[in-house]
Amino acid sequence: MSVLRPKLRALEVVVIQDEHHGRALMLRDTEGIAPSAVIVPAASSAVLARFDGRRSVDEIARDASRARGQHVDAAHVSQLADELERAWMLDSPRFHARRRTVVQSFDAAPIRVAAHAGGAYHGDRLRLADFIERQCLQAARPQGGQARAASPGAPQRMVGLCAPHMDLWRAAVGYGHAYAALEQALAAPGLEKVDTFVLLGTSHAAMRRPYAVCEKTFATPLGPLDPDREMIAELAAASRFDVREDQYLHKNEHSIEFQAVFVRHLLGDRAASIVPILCGLSECQARRRDPAQDDGAESFLKALGDALAKRRDRVLVIAGADLAHVGPRFGDPAPLDQRQRRALRDRDLASIERATSIDPPGFFADVAQDLGTRRVCGLGPIYTLLRALPPSSRGELLNYEQCVDPEEGSIVSHTSLGFYG
Repeated sequence: MSVLRPKLRALEVVVIQDEHHGRALMLRDTEGIAPSAVIVPAASSAVLARFDGRRSVDEIARDASRARGQHVDAAHVSQLADELERAWMLDSPRFHARRRTVVQSFDAAPIRVAAHAGGAYHGDRLRLADFIERQCLQAARPQGGQARAASPGAPQRMVGLCAPHMDLWRAAVGYGHAYAALEQALAAPGLEKVDTFVLLGTSHAAMRRPYAVCEKTFATPLGPLDPDREMIAELAAASRFDVREDQYLHKNEHSIEFQAVFVRHLLGDRAASIVPILCGLSECQARRRDPAQDDGAESFLKALGDALAKRRDRVLVIAGADLAHVGPRFGDPAPLDQRQRRALRDRDLASIERATSIDPPGFFADVAQDLGTRRVCGLGPIYTLLRALPPSSRGELLNYEQCVDPEEGSIVSHTSLGFYG
């Protein structure tokens, strides 16, 4: 295949232990163009870092040799480049041709299939419903199957919710606390008119625009959820960018899919529609700049606020958002010890306090200051949720957890928050 100047795409890189390579790098395509991950030895990092599209294979070998302090053969570089090209991991004409075909196919389909059913959660309808009831919701019903009691003095009308977006196996309790609170709220007077759920999610693939709306029916093993096309049209008309330009990134994104599963379970046969929105914040997040200062992002946020105000008694906003990602799996040299875990909890709770105080700029600034090391992937959806809430809202912490990998100690933290007003 002989790639002359290889350029690596924007991929998710996870450090793993591999039986063939030992310490290795798993390259995953969060866009879903490449059908499977690629595993390479960790020692190849010096080579991969130089796959920038500007250097030839010989130049990469020479530069990597200097960086590693040992010889890197050009033939090895060429072989690695060819392997990645075959796996659709390089930014090349071959990749872009495949991407056009895959995107066109998704755009033409009326249904967004449940991409993670059978993997991150049960694909069978009955087993999934049983798991949600027994392993998730029951965790928040400690007394006789009753939902949790509201805090004294808390307003009873729920207007927003923040839930995890990890796989259901690991975050069952966190989902339980979030959706047991929603279950209780939906049964209370005042929410019987709710028929639209705005689902905000993290985009784990790079986005060109700050937000991406998906105008497709979301399939779940428990039944479909149709899009609210009228509200989506309002967002499209009032935003200063094409809100559907990055629609394809919904195809494999799990952060919204998992929320759709829980919403469909709680609703049963009750009719409702959804507005699925990926919140990448693009340049705002990359530059740590409050989206209020970005004309495009702000136009969408204003449009969302206006659309919600028109439907105030009929709509509820849900953010699927995790917090920190730390430890060897995410590139850190070692797992966190107990002292460091307590410090992480304190940092996470400081961010959560900004959220429950309904302080969007404060939340954004707090998370942005250590985004490169704490790696909070829920910044976009939580910030957007806070901007979407009525001014009189208040938040409540329902649950906080640190999910620890039992093999190498990496941590993903997440929270469940209820918002009332």
